[in-house]
Amino acid sequence: MINRKEIISRVDHTLLAQTATWEQIRQIIDDAIAYGTASVCIPPSYVKQAAEYAAGRMAVCTVIGFPNGYNTTAVKCFEAEDAIRNGADEIDMVINIGWVKDGKYDQVEQEIRAVKKACKTKLLKVIIETCLLTDEEKIAMCHAVTRAGADYIKTSTGFSTAGATFADVELFAAHVGPEVKIKAAGGISSFADAERFIELGASRLGTSRIVKLAKAEESK
Repeated sequence: MINRKEIISRVDHTLLAQTATWEQIRQIIDDAIAYGTASVCIPPSYVKQAAEYAAGRMAVCTVIGFPNGYNTTAVKCFEAEDAIRNGADEIDMVINIGWVKDGKYDQVEQEIRAVKKACKTKLLKVIIETCLLTDEEKIAMCHAVTRAGADYIKTSTGFSTAGATFADVELFAAHVGPEVKIKAAGGISSFADAERFIELGASRLGTSRIVKLAKAEESK
């Protein structure tokens, strides 16, 4: 059994709602620091302010090409560079799902490689939006992410038709290269589910609920 502190240490404490305010962002940074999460995952427009506020106490993660993934490669690279200039430590990018449906796997791989280059030494997590892909397409993306040199493959944005599933994390674990880690995100709402995702191979969990659960239990 994985203890709750260990589970929380793998959480990217997330707030990506369109209506997110600075006060709400500041609160999740405070909670992330207090509970010891891996990072906070926030909109790009708040990265500079968050990085200054966190002042090295918490890693700042942001999203690019989010949530639909159909920005051009040049735009995604600019977004990544801009976020890093503003103080982002980690980048979560969305792939071009239409290219996957067109069978343009090499083009997707080239884009991931370009964004990884733009990230320099910062972590790149690649969101493939599993709920929109077939198993064959998911496996192809495991290979593309691996070949492109990204640090993580990630299940979901949390803004599409479904989030992370145990089956998808198992599939990732069977098909990514040894250097690629796994992030499960979207709909993770209990410690039991979080623990199961970790057991299946996830190194990170994108969720807003785990820290909220811990806070609620403490307040009882």
